[in-house]
Amino acid sequence: MSPDDPPVEPAQSPVEPHDDTGLDLARSIARSLARPGARRRTSGRRPGRRVDPQGSGAHPDERDPQLLDSTIGRLVADQGWDTDVRVHGVFSRWEAIVGHEVAQHCLPESFAPADDGGRLVVRTDSTAWATQMKLLAPTVVRRLNEELGDATVTLIEVLGPHGPSWKRGLRSVRDGRGPRDTYG
Repeated sequence: MSPDDPPVEPAQSPVEPHDDTGLDLARSIARSLARPGARRRTSGRRPGRRVDPQGSGAHPDERDPQLLDSTIGRLVADQGWDTDVRVHGVFSRWEAIVGHEVAQHCLPESFAPADDGGRLVVRTDSTAWATQMKLLAPTVVRRLNEELGDATVTLIEVLGPHGPSWKRGLRSVRDGRGPRDTYG
């Protein structure tokens, strides 16, 4: 460009006049949001009409956020775990059910459900407490059935303390038959 050349004005694009009512803006937004082939959602449900799967109505729905308590409760009931969950709850509250002194010496080991006989296995730390627990068994069965539901526990099997193993150690003998008369 030389200084003698006349100045070149930029090309102006045709500008639509602005409408003060805002209807032109609303129309342009509506045109940009409209999709070809999209269905409108209807408020009433009529047979044969599809509802937008992504939309949520004003009423509660299974897609809405749920409380964790109700969701877990529904999962436990659907899977059939309700008895197992109650039994493990009893195991964690064993001391409150049987008392502090009994709980110090007797611990629940396992539970077989009612369809397998409803047997609760309790391990004691001495033979004296095994005898005591056998005497307390009917009372403990009654308390457990109050907590778990009627006839969940039918039998308490009481096991004494684990005996010492004679397979290893200072006094073991290969192919030996046990302690026998080693105590003189």
